[in-house]
Amino acid sequence: MKKIITIVIVVLIVASFIGTGFFLYQKSEEEPVVYETDSLFVADIIKKTVATGSIVPKKEIALKSQVSGVVETLYVQAGEVVKEGQLIAKIKIIPNVVAVSNAEASLKNAVINFKNSEKELARQQSLYDQKVISEQEYNRFLLEFNLAKQSQDAAENNLELIKKGASKKSDNVSNLVRATAEGMILDVPVKEGTFVIESNTFNEGTTIASVADMNDMIFEGKVDESEVGKLREGMDLSLIIGALDTEKFDAKLEFISPKGVKEEGAIQFPIKAKISLNENSFLRAGYSANADIVLDKKEKVLSLRESNLLFEGDKIFVEVQTAPQKFEKREILTGLSDGINIEVKQGLDRKDLVKKI
Repeated sequence: MKKIITIVIVVLIVASFIGTGFFLYQKSEEEPVVYETDSLFVADIIKKTVATGSIVPKKEIALKSQVSGVVETLYVQAGEVVKEGQLIAKIKIIPNVVAVSNAEASLKNAVINFKNSEKELARQQSLYDQKVISEQEYNRFLLEFNLAKQSQDAAENNLELIKKGASKKSDNVSNLVRATAEGMILDVPVKEGTFVIESNTFNEGTTIASVADMNDMIFEGKVDESEVGKLREGMDLSLIIGALDTEKFDAKLEFISPKGVKEEGAIQFPIKAKISLNENSFLRAGYSANADIVLDKKEKVLSLRESNLLFEGDKIFVEVQTAPQKFEKREILTGLSDGINIEVKQGLDRKDLVKKI
């Protein structure tokens, strides 16, 4: 009986060793690597660069006052469409004390000169009627009278203009601000009661309102110096506007700045592109936008994912499947790339499968 028990124990020990050894052998054996493959495909390859910027009117006109004073009445507000010559605002003139004083003094002198010339003309008229003086002599005094009358009228008008912004004998009212172009009012930065400064040679003046044609919009953006050399006027742009991300707009590159500007350590070149709008489109000035600029395009070409390429010096390779899980390295000739997919010119056929890297 003891002998049988001993034999059983020995068998169990041997079986345990065999099982442990088999388990360890299975654990130590590596699983075979299974490589995935990619197919070639026909696609359009578009190489493009991105410019960031905003939507602005091509021409935005600032309407300013011809006189300094206080805004008495505003006749428009932002969003209204105005015609050329339409009244925008009326300015209440606050006369300059020195200017008024000088104008009044000039008027007094003009009145005195006119009265003196009037008396002298009457005296010369009497002498002329009596044939004492010649007609030529009389005409000299008549001319002086007319000049004195004009000087008096000019002094009166000047005083009226300084005090009221308009003269009684003139249709030119300088304290009325009118639209100089047809378009939409974009902004009215002043309120009634605001003091404004006239526009002159030494001062830009206060903007009463800004007006622009909202049917003539452009994209203004900037391109990095590494890409600007690839741009040409007339290139097509596709605009994605942040506020209207479901709709794309076409544009045509019109301007590339000859001078770059430094921003955050990089040189950027301003660009402008004319936007194509349809009848139902309306873009607000100031919308932020990104522009995809098409640098080159190939349509319906044999393509491959660029991530599957192997680079060795100046040569490009892929690993082509020759049998299940069997691959050979093959040199290929590539073309245009969009950063994800690349054109295959030579070395592969449509039916080939390449190892995915």
